[in-house]
Amino acid sequence: MIFAYPGGADLLNRSSIILPAKNEAPALTKLLPRLRRAYPDAELVVVDDGSTDETRAVCVGNEVTCLSSPYSMGNGAAIKRGARHASGEVLIFMDGDGQHDPADIDRLLSKLDEGYDMVVGARDWSSQAGVGRGVANTIYNWLATRMTGHPILDLTSGFRAVRAEKFREFLHLLPNGFSYPTTSTMAFFRSAYPVAYVPITAAQRIGKSHIKPIRDGLRFLLIIFKIATLYSPLKLFVPASAAFFLLGCLNYAWTFTHQGRLTNGSTLMWSAGVIIFLIGLVSEQITSLTYRRDA
Repeated sequence: MIFAYPGGADLLNRSSIILPAKNEAPALTKLLPRLRRAYPDAELVVVDDGSTDETRAVCVGNEVTCLSSPYSMGNGAAIKRGARHASGEVLIFMDGDGQHDPADIDRLLSKLDEGYDMVVGARDWSSQAGVGRGVANTIYNWLATRMTGHPILDLTSGFRAVRAEKFREFLHLLPNGFSYPTTSTMAFFRSAYPVAYVPITAAQRIGKSHIKPIRDGLRFLLIIFKIATLYSPLKLFVPASAAFFLLGCLNYAWTFTHQGRLTNGSTLMWSAGVIIFLIGLVSEQITSLTYRRDA
């Protein structure tokens, strides 16, 4: 049974809405007034990631706190700066490009009030930014679900509500780039903090995306490995080790049958299997230490 936290009715009044933004002045011009009207008691924080447009001026005009950086440090860096600055007990992260509907914030907080520590807005297929991104996100969700044993509906969604004290535990793990949602989600599951998903529909962003298909495609490929190493490294390294060991056995069977001897190829594959397994053991210990909380 999940118990509600006390004082859940005024959860929004104790929340901070954090929007990372880089050259998002056109979107913020429409978004900030909507947020201010809908949630007048919530703290609004825009983290300006080295914008060269009127992002800061728009924030000043709407009387919204703006944390400016002299140069771009990345989406994850903006998230970390905002989380450190915010004073709310609950942190609500949403993109500053107009994709997320402020009306969905109430739904995230209602779910959070049931006792969850993180609630994520899960996009449907129509909300994906192209077929390629949709397929990639589907693969990420499937792999993360297999790793954690829990259904993960949207691993990379940047629209989420979290309990501030829990989220700040993992700030040192978050990358400065675009994969902060993946890292934070896996960290919460690893630490046994309950996570829930609420279906949302994301609109088309206002302006041009800052994601480059080739450059960030390679970065997102690394997410697959990060998913495993953040949660349980042995689930990645043991199958790889077993595969090399099996290949070594098959190679030995073939060479012994045809040549009557053991070749260097089999020995190298067996050695690789042992080394990969040992690396997995070390990684597992490092991961355990990473999530250890001192009493």
